[in-house]
Amino acid sequence: MKNNRILFAIITAGVVIGLGTFLYRAVRPAAGRSVRVLDWLREPSAHPEWAVQAGTRCLPDAPFVFPTDGCIGYLWGDAFRAGRRHQGLDIFAGTDAGVTPVVAAYPGYLTRQADWKSAVIVRVPDDPLQPGRQIWLYYAHMAGPSGDSFISSEFPPGTYEKYVAAGTLLGYQGNYSGDAGNPAGVHLHFSIVLDDGRGNFRNELDINNTLDPSPYFGLPLNAATAGDSIPACNP
Repeated sequence: MKNNRILFAIITAGVVIGLGTFLYRAVRPAAGRSVRVLDWLREPSAHPEWAVQAGTRCLPDAPFVFPTDGCIGYLWGDAFRAGRRHQGLDIFAGTDAGVTPVVAAYPGYLTRQADWKSAVIVRVPDDPLQPGRQIWLYYAHMAGPSGDSFISSEFPPGTYEKYVAAGTLLGYQGNYSGDAGNPAGVHLHFSIVLDDGRGNFRNELDINNTLDPSPYFGLPLNAATAGDSIPACNP
């Protein structure tokens, strides 16, 4: 009986150690980038090599232009806690909220649901990397801490299927988190969302419903392969 308890304890310890190692490896890249994000927010001018500019491309043949200015701090697939992987990109301006413009990364048809304070979504009928597939581009956090919107007045709540060209001003980076007492850092969250096959966008909160943005921007933006570095654009 005693031997069985010892064996059980050994197995349990092994499982705990293995799980801890797995979780550490999963969150380590995001943790490494967090240090760099803090460095950027303290003094953006000290790291110009980390900056991307709205409306520009990293490579001439990249389908998308960058949707805002700043440092791409968190990537597609980053793990912040067990069981949750980041569904897109977080681009930090290093400015106050409501200052840094957000533009359309690709042409499409914009919708802003009536209750959306900080987000818009753009339907792209023809995926430039997979013709015939419809995708959606989601832009979020364009509001202040209490939900005062920084979305352009061209797109009031209830806007439906309004055409926007690449580079069209959508709004400005904000720090809205949904909790007025707990604002997020000033940034844009951008993700590429799959269509559900019936002409609607899938739930963006599930990474399985989103696409790796790397080939769309011509930059390594997948946390699984990017390590803990900040992606740098050297066209």
